[in-house]
Amino acid sequence: MTRFNRWSMAIALAGLPAAACDRGPDVSPGVSWDLATHRVETVLAAHYDLTLRVPAALDEPVEGVLTLTVRLREASDPLVLDFTAPEGSVRGVTAAGDPVPHEHRNGHLVIPAAALRPGENALTVEFTAGAGALNRNEEFLYTLFVPDRASSAFPCFDQPNLKAAYRLTLTVPAAWSAVANTPMVSSDSAGGTRTVTFARTKPLSTYLFAFAAGVFEVETATRGGRALRLFHRETDRERVARNLEAIFDLHGAALEWLERYTGIPYPFEKFDFVAVPAFQYGGMEHPGAILYRASRLFLDEAATQNDRLGRASLIAHETAHMWFGDLVTMAWFDDVWMKEVFANFMAAKVVNPSFPAIRHDLRFFLAHHPAAYAVDRTAGANPIRQELENLNEAGTLYGAIIYQKAPIVMQQLERLIGAEAMREGLQEYLASHAFANATWTDLIAILDRRADADLAAWSRTWVEEAGRPTVSVSVERDDDGPATLIVRQADPRRRNLLWPQSLTVLLGYGDTTQAVPVTLEGSEARLDLGDIGIPDYVLAGGDGVSYGLFQLDGPSREYLLGHLAAIQDPLRRAVAWAALWEALLSAEVSAEAFLDLALRALPQEPDEQNVERILAYVAPAFWRFLPNERRGAVGGRLEALLWGELQRAESTSLKAAYLDALVATAVSADAVARLDALWRGELEIPGLPMSEQRYTALAEALAVRGVPNAAEILAAQLARIENPDRRARFAFITPAFSHDPEVRDSLFAELRNARNREHEPWVLSAIAALHHPLRAESAEHYLRPSLDLLQEIQRTGDIFFPLRWLHATLDGHSSPNAAATVRDFLRGHPDYPSRLRGKVLQAADGLFRAAALRE
Repeated sequence: MTRFNRWSMAIALAGLPAAACDRGPDVSPGVSWDLATHRVETVLAAHYDLTLRVPAALDEPVEGVLTLTVRLREASDPLVLDFTAPEGSVRGVTAAGDPVPHEHRNGHLVIPAAALRPGENALTVEFTAGAGALNRNEEFLYTLFVPDRASSAFPCFDQPNLKAAYRLTLTVPAAWSAVANTPMVSSDSAGGTRTVTFARTKPLSTYLFAFAAGVFEVETATRGGRALRLFHRETDRERVARNLEAIFDLHGAALEWLERYTGIPYPFEKFDFVAVPAFQYGGMEHPGAILYRASRLFLDEAATQNDRLGRASLIAHETAHMWFGDLVTMAWFDDVWMKEVFANFMAAKVVNPSFPAIRHDLRFFLAHHPAAYAVDRTAGANPIRQELENLNEAGTLYGAIIYQKAPIVMQQLERLIGAEAMREGLQEYLASHAFANATWTDLIAILDRRADADLAAWSRTWVEEAGRPTVSVSVERDDDGPATLIVRQADPRRRNLLWPQSLTVLLGYGDTTQAVPVTLEGSEARLDLGDIGIPDYVLAGGDGVSYGLFQLDGPSREYLLGHLAAIQDPLRRAVAWAALWEALLSAEVSAEAFLDLALRALPQEPDEQNVERILAYVAPAFWRFLPNERRGAVGGRLEALLWGELQRAESTSLKAAYLDALVATAVSADAVARLDALWRGELEIPGLPMSEQRYTALAEALAVRGVPNAAEILAAQLARIENPDRRARFAFITPAFSHDPEVRDSLFAELRNARNREHEPWVLSAIAALHHPLRAESAEHYLRPSLDLLQEIQRTGDIFFPLRWLHATLDGHSSPNAAATVRDFLRGHPDYPSRLRGKVLQAADGLFRAAALRE
């Protein structure tokens, strides 16, 4: 029986199946399905009283005392807590002051059954906290416990369906402030330290428990009668002042919209958020203490439109999690996609009123389809919902399929059952499972009652299977008979799957387009078009919601390569660009033809969202798929176009987008000299203010291009940076730009040590610089050791780090030698963990395609 079928037989005990454990709890490493099942049937309730002492010196450990109050159904088996700190970190366990025998092994703290009783038990554990998930820096720390890392810091039941209340007491250096899930109830200072206690939380999963402490500035505001607080370390007061109102406004608008949509008031005690330098993710949804990457909130004055939309979407996403993920939490991480899909699905709705001038259907398409296709086209594609046997592999579930494909699928579901039925179903789901756990089966049962379609059957293809359909379209006419539109779908993986969906087929006639709705349920759909001429092009997916590899026939490809800019609707232009990009990747369109279209279309493109998407296609087409011998000729045209549009652009954000593209692709001596003049302040771009971050990007671009005075430029840029966190980041990555290969080799050797990979965004910047396309050949010797490190990176890093490490390593490469290195690695590891193998195949897909063109 599959895991998904076992879920469908679940009892109402935290969403877990009723199969009783007939043996002792599993104490193998991680949190296995069997251990989780045993505990949820045994533990009726738990709450944690946690005290931590954080010393100022980084080389001194964090010491803790935990009092766990746990109510047990029965006490015939040992009680297994999770605690992955090094063995020897448990100093003692007591109950009512009496020592309790215990064993600390395999990442678990085991309390024998003889020390337990049915009903309430109170255990006190004195311990030394593990360091990894505490993210300690000289002047601050923050916790990041998702998905299973709370147990690295303190003993706990580290599974999402054993929600508990927490009461936290922190002792920190006296100059530090602190923030946690709940309001502070007391604060006392003595002997150079400050001890703060926070109110008991509502029921939370371990991965949502959080705190941060350090030298922070605190900004306050009120929106909708609710107090909001922002903790940050930004030293540029102008930068803070320029962004602050927008940050608070976006949070206030998101809270108001979500309360109205869900019918449930904000469910937690307070609303604070922390802007963390070099935070591993864009954000993390801890209730009452959301963490964000600081650079995603504090934007440059010349931020691009995508930057501003991205900030708004991120804030809406994390705020939506307060209901979807925090109030109602998945029972097991195989349903982690549920919290992410609704956070992104809601975010797309929340953002709309704040940007009334934006085409939001275009925004949804561009924010979701390209990223989802980038995974679903690969041999490593995964389904939205994946089975999971042990939580120590939960981090491998994350990626574009749950963040980008799942919202597309959810939008299709909303169209299938109706927007109001979707809303009513979600309101019932949230109300029925508030402060508890639920599964996809629970939700689909609620929605199924509101739908005519068989949602369980729909889900089997869209949610539980990997990949996308290949959809081909044609218009055929027999002699003088009526024209027939033929739409066919096929499963490229030959599983005979069919993806039921409604889609729009565009029939193009010059500068006019006819949209034909098609319901595709079987392998083929035919529509009588009557007396209609053969179109210049036929393009499926023109609604921006339907999903698949929408193949272009030869005449359609040729026509769009010559006339795409003439399509009137910006969403339809975006769909056409996506189809041509797929054709490039399939070697049906050359990179030079694609770039030639971009050079002709960009000056005519009126929608800024489309401009940024075209520019995003340009860089990989130029570096990875264009033959090396054509790079000089095409690069000269490209540089001239980008510089000219940079001058002509009317908005600051559009100028910023063109400058970023020029910095990314400049190769000629003239273009590099122009970047140098910009960095030195000898050249200005009217209407585009230059920030510290842009000067830093220029310095990095000049150094990686090997300008003679690169070392002096890097040293001077370091001296320009005033913020201590950004200075530390730049100093860390500077060796990656060195002309000396021994310096670069030394840096890579240091990154093989997990302790030197703690600041993951810094590491990724350094790795990407080592593997820049201009240095790809000299960096090939890093490829195999980088792949060899992947399992360790998965064990020691945060959830997105393995795939991002792979992309930073592989994205600069296009040679057959590099592709052979990856394939040899996979062949040499036939038993490699399947999900990590999938990540390798996802990240290497572009390399494999580019290398095939060069063989």
